[in-house]
Amino acid sequence: MSGHSKWATTKHKKAILDSRRAKSFAKLIKNIEVAARMGGPDLAGNPGLELAVTKAKKTSVPADNIDRAIKRGAGLTGEVVDYTEIMYECRGPQGSALLIECLTDNRNRAASEVRLAISRNGGTIADPGSVSYLFSRKGVVNLPKNGLSEDDLLMAVLDAGAEEVKDSGENWEIHSEPQDLQAIRDALKEAGIDYESDEAEFVPSMQVPLDLDGAKKFMKLVDALEDLDDVQNVYTNADMSEEVQAALEAE
Repeated sequence: MSGHSKWATTKHKKAILDSRRAKSFAKLIKNIEVAARMGGPDLAGNPGLELAVTKAKKTSVPADNIDRAIKRGAGLTGEVVDYTEIMYECRGPQGSALLIECLTDNRNRAASEVRLAISRNGGTIADPGSVSYLFSRKGVVNLPKNGLSEDDLLMAVLDAGAEEVKDSGENWEIHSEPQDLQAIRDALKEAGIDYESDEAEFVPSMQVPLDLDGAKKFMKLVDALEDLDDVQNVYTNADMSEEVQAALEAE
């Protein structure tokens, strides 16, 4: 899930637990299949595939799984890979908003499961456009601070198209236009700066603070959505203070 706040960093750390690893692998494999289907199996000639493979390797997806996904997506195994991207919009507790990004081979199943997860966990399906206007598509690079100042980072990435550097607790976030992600990755590499993740994400224009009760309901809703096989990403404008986050983790 992407919320672009300090608690999102903690959520990211929890997501690497073994209980979520298999589901994470499946989503990364699906991205590889789609990229290979769209641009072919050659990494050198398919930037989208190269990016999908790099992300899978960072998450320790086995090389054999990656190779099979490339061949399957490119049609080299005789299997048909046909996924559809769907975006659902949702209202959560205390005025929070969620964008739910799905990649599915069965639209009816995805629609049914997403709607059920939302209705059973305190959310409300929103009309198309009533939530999405609160978000903009941005390139987002996350990296640990490791003693780096904001000025150090800006010096490295400003000419590559970075729009801003945001403080996200233990991490820095670099925001850019999605098409500038590659240039920013190259600039970080040239400067010898390691980063954790780089994605084209939906970033909220403003955040909505949740109290402890709202945070509990919100996390229940997000966990139910992220457990669905067809859901690739959940983006939100919800924010939790350090106090609320600490109270959640203490329970």
